[in-house]
Amino acid sequence: MTGPETPARAGAPASLRRLRRVFLVLTALRWLPVGLTVPVTLLLPLGRGLSLADVGVAIAMQGLLVLALELPTGALADTLGRRRVLLAAAAVGVVATGVILAAHTLAAFAVGWALQGVFRALDSGPLEAWFVDAALEHGPQARVDRGLSAQGVVLGVALGGGALAGGALVAWHPVADRDALALPVAVALALQVVSLVAIACLMHEPRRTAAGVRGVARAVRSAPGAVRGGLGLLRRDHVLLCLVAVELSWGFGIVAFETLTPVRVADLLADDARAAAVVGPATAAAWLVSAGGAALLPWCSRRWGVARCAMALRVLQGATVVGIGLATGLVGVLAAYLACYAVHGASSPAHMTLLHARATGSERATVLSLNSMVGQPAAALGSVVLTALAGARSLPLAFVVAGAVLASAAPLYLPARRAERGGDAAGAPAVRTGTGAATAR
Repeated sequence: MTGPETPARAGAPASLRRLRRVFLVLTALRWLPVGLTVPVTLLLPLGRGLSLADVGVAIAMQGLLVLALELPTGALADTLGRRRVLLAAAAVGVVATGVILAAHTLAAFAVGWALQGVFRALDSGPLEAWFVDAALEHGPQARVDRGLSAQGVVLGVALGGGALAGGALVAWHPVADRDALALPVAVALALQVVSLVAIACLMHEPRRTAAGVRGVARAVRSAPGAVRGGLGLLRRDHVLLCLVAVELSWGFGIVAFETLTPVRVADLLADDARAAAVVGPATAAAWLVSAGGAALLPWCSRRWGVARCAMALRVLQGATVVGIGLATGLVGVLAAYLACYAVHGASSPAHMTLLHARATGSERATVLSLNSMVGQPAAALGSVVLTALAGARSLPLAFVVAGAVLASAAPLYLPARRAERGGDAAGAPAVRTGTGAATAR
């Protein structure tokens, strides 16, 4: 577990250490079920009779629901409380996974992914916002970038371990008359229930509004004002606007390496079950490599600055995605896939550190929701465009297009780079980054 960068690591307050432990435990429980289902996300509906284009349309439902709900739910977390919204998110996530597990038609899968969109809209931001605000109460020794880097390490290990277990469950196939691809989804469902209980037991925060129906109603009524305030942030802060715009390319491009890679492997092996068994360990290795990339970010950001690292990482990520599409043979594809996730592991906390530097506590979840709101519909567009392109033309072409879109976002970090160097007086509240500098609004 990564602690603050202080001469005596044990010198951090016990409450801060406990806060980090809870944050990392909840992060692990949030992403372990996702790791379990990564090897079969596309293969399960394809094995139940859907076409690749059908799956792209069904998955797009998730992005459309996020587009509609992301910003209101972020504002709700800022007004009603992060814990309450996260509990609601976990409950919806359980229902969504249950629907996907039982689905056998396009309509059923579309409903399941639509519920996943509601879950992700509610889930996007509250946990991080809760951690950052609580950590900053301890003063400047609570290095936010190191906390987010530690989260990236835990996230990578959870996803990697989950993917390894998911692939192993498919290969094991203990119940011969049941669909082997459904077993990881069933185990993920059970773990989501555990996550719901853990949030209820471990996460604590001061009450923001009165409990009960009246309190919820007041929070819902105040949410539109918070939404307007969040949109106003983009108008007032050109650095934040550019950071949020980065998510357009990221949301579009992630479809290639996250969703189409198992299809690329299945295309090479000509067998869905064998592909799932290969993708499980490969995804496990990818997320472990991703954890290593996240762990290296604080060192890189101290040497070159967070914004400069973020720029370089976007270009590298685009190049690795192109490599997945153009590499010849299974070994080449998997090597490019691992390289992609190593870059991804460092890129995500770099982006989030810059984003947190533009927000205050009262609007933090809203800012995170703005960021995710842009990324999810872009992912929906990517699901439709890239799957259609892969079906009509070729998978390699889809990867090349995705890689080019990812790399095109690098210049959008230039305003953050100028702000990091002190060239933007209208900066953010004091959130420490790897450079040791902070801007002030």
